[in-house]
Amino acid sequence: MILAFSDRGRVYWLKVWEVPQGSRTSRGKPLVNVWPLEPNEKITVVLPVKQFDENHYVFMATSLGTVKKTPLVNFSRPMKRGIIAVSLDEGDHLIGAAITDGQHDVMLFSDAGKAVRFDEADVRPMGREARGVRGMNLEDGQRVIAMLVAESETQSVLTATENGFGKRTPIAEYTRHGRGTKGMIAIQTSERNGKVVGAVLVDANDEIMLITDKGVLVRTRVSEVREMGRATQGVTLMAVDDGSLLAGLQRIVESDVPEGDVADGSDESAAGADGVSGVSGSSESGTSGSSESDASV
Repeated sequence: MILAFSDRGRVYWLKVWEVPQGSRTSRGKPLVNVWPLEPNEKITVVLPVKQFDENHYVFMATSLGTVKKTPLVNFSRPMKRGIIAVSLDEGDHLIGAAITDGQHDVMLFSDAGKAVRFDEADVRPMGREARGVRGMNLEDGQRVIAMLVAESETQSVLTATENGFGKRTPIAEYTRHGRGTKGMIAIQTSERNGKVVGAVLVDANDEIMLITDKGVLVRTRVSEVREMGRATQGVTLMAVDDGSLLAGLQRIVESDVPEGDVADGSDESAAGADGVSGVSGSSESGTSGSSESDASV
């Protein structure tokens, strides 16, 4: 089963076998023909679910710094029209969601280069229509652009800015604090760097995909990005043309399906984008997969 969360705070269902299969270059099926999306509604996160049990939660974050944790079993009854996953205030959008076991740390990143890390146990479980609690304290005009769930202290956080700069920093440098704070510096947002557009958890042997607002894609190895402290500006990740901005980044995961087992009609390479969060064309979505309503599955 696939859970698809939209920026309007709604969740939709789709069985995996119902996803149209095609080649890497095929157009796919418009999302408006898969789910009853409202005008300008975007799918921001897609989560695969094997079993709806009582030991897991869906942890969500919004662009205005609100977080919420809801038992996974609350999403076990599919409805064709979708249901409310989180109630949003005016001007707020859902930017991230992840399935957790209630025992991890959650990290929020703002477009101003700040980050906050807190124990997800600080957020009590709530019903679907609840608004949530304060996860990050933002100043006027700032937005949360990424939500990460820390899995291992051996990982690094790779941050990227709109002018093509970025860095990776050991996750251990992001110390745990209580939720609702303004956070610590994740990367300097100088005139050179611009705003932060994405943050992802990576290992040294991973690869990442960078995309500009003009549709230019660059794939690079994480090991080629210098590991640096939090309060630094970073290095060049991608040279962006004048008038172009980096829109997002995504960690690339290798397929565990043997090459000979790929279904007929699919000439995808062995690598694909992580299904939990994709590349967005909006700086308000950071690492979350903001697929436009006329995008394709």
